[in-house]
Amino acid sequence: MNFLRRLQFNFWYFRKPPWDSGITPPELFEFIQTHPAGRAIDIGCGTGTNVITLAKTGWQVTGFDFAPRAVQIAKRKAKKSNVQANFFTDDATRMKNITGQFDLALDMGCFHVLENKADYLTQLDRILAPNGFWLMYGFLAPTPPGIADSDLSMISAQGLTLLSRRDGFDKRERTSAWFLFQKVTSNK
Repeated sequence: MNFLRRLQFNFWYFRKPPWDSGITPPELFEFIQTHPAGRAIDIGCGTGTNVITLAKTGWQVTGFDFAPRAVQIAKRKAKKSNVQANFFTDDATRMKNITGQFDLALDMGCFHVLENKADYLTQLDRILAPNGFWLMYGFLAPTPPGIADSDLSMISAQGLTLLSRRDGFDKRERTSAWFLFQKVTSNK
């Protein structure tokens, strides 16, 4: 993403960005109810709403966003909610500040906007624990930006198995979907 676009996203956080509802989606609650707590990372965490939800349900959570203003707000919200979570600024295609592996990687609207999805997937493979889950929400192509069939093929080639897909529409009637992938490892 170019510098001007990054700057624009950061400035959105001085107001209320249209994508930041402050509400945890039911798809994340469903995941939490059906999987034991572990280590989670929110890729493109925005103001930290879902990081806080995960932390309140027993997860050890890290969240990052490329917008410093969003991370600043997330830290304040977590402190006010009295939860422990780590927040920092990073790039989803580099993930330079991330160490260790995570049982859950959450992505609500980050992957679909990236120009370099291959680098993101390489980093996701590095940080996702064996048998870990990637819960991802994004717009579907041809909605720009969007997830195309070629992106889904690239995800599959990365060794992630699609467990579920729920297609729908956002509040502006753009086609979107929730995906749950798992990094399946064989015991050879």
